[in-house]
Amino acid sequence: MVWLFLSTLTGSAAAPTLDQLWPIAVQLGRTHSVAAIGKIEPWPPKVWLDFPGIAFKPQTNSGQFVVHIAPNPPIGPHLVRLFNEQGASGPRFLIVTREPQIAEQEPNDDFTKPQVIERFPAAINGRLEKSGDVDSFAVSLEAGQTLIASLEAYTLASPVDAVLRLVDGRGVQLALNHDDGRTLDPFLAFTARTAGAYVVQVFGFAFPADSDIRFTGNSRCVYRLHLSRGPYARYSVPLGVRRGTRANLSLVGWNLGSRLSRDVEFDGTRLPQDCAWTTLRDAEFDNELTLPVSQGPEWLETEPNNAASQASHYDPPCAITGCIDPSGDQDRFAFKAKKGEKLLIEVRSASLGFPLDAWLAIEDTNGKELAKNDDSANADPVLEWPPPGDDTFIVAVGSVLHRGGADYLYRLSLQHPSPSVKAFVAENASALEPGRTNALKVTVKRLHGFQSRLTVSVQGLPDDVKADAIEVPDPGGEVSLKLAAATDAKPFSGPIQVVIREAESGAEHHAVVELVGSGVNNGVPTGFNKLVIESTDQLWLTVLPAPPAKAASEKY
Repeated sequence: MVWLFLSTLTGSAAAPTLDQLWPIAVQLGRTHSVAAIGKIEPWPPKVWLDFPGIAFKPQTNSGQFVVHIAPNPPIGPHLVRLFNEQGASGPRFLIVTREPQIAEQEPNDDFTKPQVIERFPAAINGRLEKSGDVDSFAVSLEAGQTLIASLEAYTLASPVDAVLRLVDGRGVQLALNHDDGRTLDPFLAFTARTAGAYVVQVFGFAFPADSDIRFTGNSRCVYRLHLSRGPYARYSVPLGVRRGTRANLSLVGWNLGSRLSRDVEFDGTRLPQDCAWTTLRDAEFDNELTLPVSQGPEWLETEPNNAASQASHYDPPCAITGCIDPSGDQDRFAFKAKKGEKLLIEVRSASLGFPLDAWLAIEDTNGKELAKNDDSANADPVLEWPPPGDDTFIVAVGSVLHRGGADYLYRLSLQHPSPSVKAFVAENASALEPGRTNALKVTVKRLHGFQSRLTVSVQGLPDDVKADAIEVPDPGGEVSLKLAAATDAKPFSGPIQVVIREAESGAEHHAVVELVGSGVNNGVPTGFNKLVIESTDQLWLTVLPAPPAKAASEKY
């Protein structure tokens, strides 16, 4: 995780550090007691949030807040910073929910003395707070009923690689899961053969991994445990939705009675033009689905299609839901393309929670391979491909491990990428002394043939700090903004934004700092590569107080 904590610069005061909030999830429209875990001296700090409807009131005891959630903040994760005159903490998460939260109650280590959960679906704020900690929760199930247990810890930046375990009343293990295929967070689905009481246990190992092979625990190891025994959607068919249209989806999951799926209508007419993902929530289900969005039709694969001669024709932009079944299956789809008209072709499977490790290839109609990929930033393959001429081509999908089955689903997307620009800042916070300058480095990337002239500037600076806008070179790359504080600059600590502006249209784009990723390479080279919030355009600037003038006796 890339969190920048500012050092102590004057006297004994220091910028606060914030490791976690506990509990990390709070209910809309309620007041909650929340502890800030970290080093926060002096107390109290000031608190910044990404939405004004969340109010933190510090209490007398250090680290304790009363937090009021108004009725209007958006449901989901929010960013929180603590700050003072010396700087700000890195951003951390606070989750706002519709449903009431259940607090974990200790002691619950022993499976014979678990915390009993009676209300479902259940959302539990838990914490592995000491080394060797195991948390146990009892649930009752009917014969044939499926329990779905999922846990968030890794995606909350908790330093724990969590495990879910299910045991019966005798302590016999019935199910165990270590990760859900997308992250290091576990997911478990268990169907009871007989009615009775079962116990869900949560424990984990240190993340990043170390040489200590024991169950980990400390004040920062917070988690959210979700338990459901009602209708639960695993995926939709097709796997994505089209922007600007209504679509009928079949939701496949658990506890659907005698049916294998349930049909729902999804309204995509109000989806914004730039959204790549959307959320489907249906009152009949205990959970919500996150679905990819396309600008073209969503098709279903037609078998047989192993050979180019069997390939159905699809015109981009479009997306196709397919399945590698049986083992050794390969799927092929024909499409027309023109020279110079780039295509962005990608497969999503592992990132949607399916076990397929896919490869992706482009072939001509004679079977000659023109391009291939089996990995990108995640386990799913992507190709940005310029057709060599006007012709019909074949896109092929298969399994790297030659495995297949009914759940080896994937979504193949063929799109014409739009020219765009992205910008990144490496550090989420910086400090500036009066009378000094500091360089704010911004990396600008022109994507898919983006041509417009660009300038970079900073918004939100205090009056005592100046930064001249600069032009971005045509190829893009790194530019350096010079922040200059006046010699009599007043102390300031607050959010700023880096803005990239298109010269011709005036359109604006904000540079972001990525919260995912880490320099830590301890078995997991990319660190936290999936978080509930993965980037923010809310950077932080601190103008430090001027150092006290030296007394005459100190000058000699």
